[in-house]
Amino acid sequence: MQELKKIGVDEHLGEFIPLDIPVITTAGDTVQLATIFQTGKPVLFTLAYYECPMLCSMVLDGVAQSINTLNWESKNRYQVVTISIDSAETPAQAKTKREAYINRAVDTSLKYNWSFFTAPQSTIDTLSRALGFQYYYVEETDEFAHPAVVFILSPEGKISRYLYGLNYEPKDLKFALMEASDGKVGTTLEQLILFCYHYDATENTYVLFARNIMRLGGIITMILLTGFLFIYWKKEKKLKMAKLN
Repeated sequence: MQELKKIGVDEHLGEFIPLDIPVITTAGDTVQLATIFQTGKPVLFTLAYYECPMLCSMVLDGVAQSINTLNWESKNRYQVVTISIDSAETPAQAKTKREAYINRAVDTSLKYNWSFFTAPQSTIDTLSRALGFQYYYVEETDEFAHPAVVFILSPEGKISRYLYGLNYEPKDLKFALMEASDGKVGTTLEQLILFCYHYDATENTYVLFARNIMRLGGIITMILLTGFLFIYWKKEKKLKMAKLN
């Protein structure tokens, strides 16, 4: 029971994760995390470990399933980053895990937009602190106990949203990425729909927000009324011109 107290999430919404820290690619190259954030796209960020017997795979399965039903190509909208919390894991293990998910992806552009990394312990510690991700190494079983959570980050590395559990509604994932991009991804219609929702932390989902629905309804009514009056004014003007002629 004492160990369970070491597991959890201390949300740091609005704070930035450090990007000047090293991670290791599946090819074995050491790069700065900043290089991953140079695309200008929001990031679906996960911490896991590749030999996890259960929970990590369930979290990644949930991410993959949500992405597959998102009907939203990652190419121009977002990217996914997974980093191992086990510093003993190798690029080969990261590559094997990556291939397992990329090969099942409906979105073919995901092979360019879902990156798997390993990292030195210093990077893992820094990221865990920045994200408020509290995990625990269980020496008796040689496993890591950790929470089930994914992070939505802005293109600049700002923590925008935490999504909990093992299943992520495509709607929630899409809205969270749109929020993190500050309106840079998503169609105009999708942005209007997002305007009618707000994130309910107690329900861990986006719910309809009555006040914004009323505001949007008022705006649409004003636009329609203005359009009607403009058309009416144009017709009246034509009638007057016709009478003068």
